Amino acid sequence: MHLGFSSMNTADDPAPDLLARTLEQAGFESLWYGEHSHIPVSRRTPYPAGDELPEPYKKMMDPYVSLMAAAAATDTLKLGTGIALLMERELFSQAKTIGTLDRLSGGRVLIGCGVGWNEEEFENATSLPWKKRYSALRETVAAQRALFNEAEPTYHGELIDFDPVWFEPKPLQVGGPPIIFGAMGPLGVRHAAEWADGWMPVDVAMPDVKQGIADFRAAVSAAGRDPDKVEITLVVMSPVTADLLKSYRDMGVHRCNIGVGVENWDRPEVIMPMIDEFARLIPEL
Repeated sequence: MHLGFSSMNTADDPAPDLLARTLEQAGFESLWYGEHSHIPVSRRTPYPAGDELPEPYKKMMDPYVSLMAAAAATDTLKLGTGIALLMERELFSQAKTIGTLDRLSGGRVLIGCGVGWNEEEFENATSLPWKKRYSALRETVAAQRALFNEAEPTYHGELIDFDPVWFEPKPLQVGGPPIIFGAMGPLGVRHAAEWADGWMPVDVAMPDVKQGIADFRAAVSAAGRDPDKVEITLVVMSPVTADLLKSYRDMGVHRCNIGVGVENWDRPEVIMPMIDEFARLIPEL
């Protein structure tokens, strides 16, 4: 099992090149940055965790630019978005950004994605319908795959439609970077099982992690796919111990993403020592 590290990616966090280089040297497999282009002031949509929205959400940097800085400072570290809001960017421009990043990084990109939780943010950024956001993400991913794989890509869906185009650069990874869907509810899990390359749940959001993984693998099989080919990336928000990580490994988790909790966002003096602490667990995995 691999160990990834996630960061809020604000200007007050450790710089991407420093963080990435430190992670690679410590033996981590990947670095993950999330995405919010903006946060609406209205706050009509409540923060999912309750209480007030943490201030760092307002200060997040662009994940793809930050990951390019991380790529330039490393050789093998994989570069993940965790999670990217694919529907909140223009399709062709975003695909070009991802394809370019994969090319320049030597094929190290992983695209963790989701539908988002903030309805106002979604509506500010796209004309796609919020009430059809799961179907819209499926079409966005399918259209992006067409751009990455076809010589003269075209896509005709219910919500996304374009005639043949020339699109370059293609990603270095054949087929494009893996698409890992971060979803927890029944509808999202069904979508992940049907078309995603991987699934990214959060451990504390599942009443029973082992059962949740078994149910997902069964859903993948029911969709006519091989569950061994749909990787599970588990976001670990429980207190991290070697025994916990090994238990997740034994459940079939391919990768655990760990990182700093909300209380330590924007505190580089806490983040950097945590890397050394967690790195001691890697040989046991």
